[in-house]
This record gives sequence, C-alpha cells and structure tokens, in this order.
Amino acid sequence: MSKPLKEDYIIRIKSRIEQHVKEPVEKEEKEEFVELMTRGQFVQKGGSYYITYKETETTGYEGCTTTLKIAADGSRVAMLRFGKGGGAGTQLLIEKGKRNLCHYETGYGSMTLGVTADEIECGLTEKGGTARFGYLLDANSAELVSRNRLEVTVTHVN
Repeated sequence: MSKPLKEDYIIRIKSRIEQHVKEPVEKEEKEEFVELMTRGQFVQKGGSYYITYKETETTGYEGCTTTLKIAADGSRVAMLRFGKGGGAGTQLLIEKGKRNLCHYETGYGSMTLGVTADEIECGLTEKGGTARFGYLLDANSAELVSRNRLEVTVTHVN
C-alpha cells in the first residue's frame, strides 16, 4: 500500500563529481561540488522511498524534474530525470555488486554509460532523513568517466 506524504519537504542535495578527462597527452582530473536546496515531494511506497524535486540552473538541468527511488535496505538507487532541457531522459540504476548500462543525457547528446555503485546508505524513514550513495560512470567498460558522490537530506516543512 502506498503511503503518500503530501506535505512539502526541503530536499538538500550535496554532490561531488570527480571527472576523469583523457587528454591527448595526459590524464586530467577535475572536481566539482554542487549543493542544491529546494522543495520537493517525499513518498514511502513498498520497500522504497521516492524523492521528487525540480532541477535548477545551479545543477545545469533547469526545466527538468528528477525522481530518486531509494531502496530502504540500501541495495539500489534509481534516478529518472524528465521534462525539458538538458539531461531530460536520463535513467540511472545504481545497484550494489552490479554494473548496469544506463541512458545518460547531456547537453551534447545522449550516450550509454556503465554505472557501478561503490556505496549506498539509506538513513531515511517515513519522516525524512539522509541517504548517501556513490557510483562510478564508465564508457566501454574500461574508461572511467567520473566518480560521483551524493548526499540527499529530506526534512519536513512545519
């Protein structure tokens, strides 16, 4: 049975992305930090938590809505980004112990990337809480594209 929590929630997302760029002569790493605080929806359904929020210019996906589905047991995270703008249509499935091929949209076009979880921690309850997860994105099974770490905190608005 679905348990909708219709009140507004504050969704705070901290992300750290280490991009691995293969240059003609040398390999270069670039690190990017993004923090987003916005209002969103939070629903517990079955054995998962659903967090839905609108992207902003800060994240580079303005015009899109993102839904995170986080398994309560910390075994998997699914991300779906839809709407208008760059990044719409992205689907990532992050599972412990598995590499999944996922559809990833960028401002330059779409691509298929390998996604491998290196950590998933679900500290959410029906009242909110924090989930942390990290994953690697690779191209062609061998070339590391980026290492991504996210911390998502959900707080009920009184």
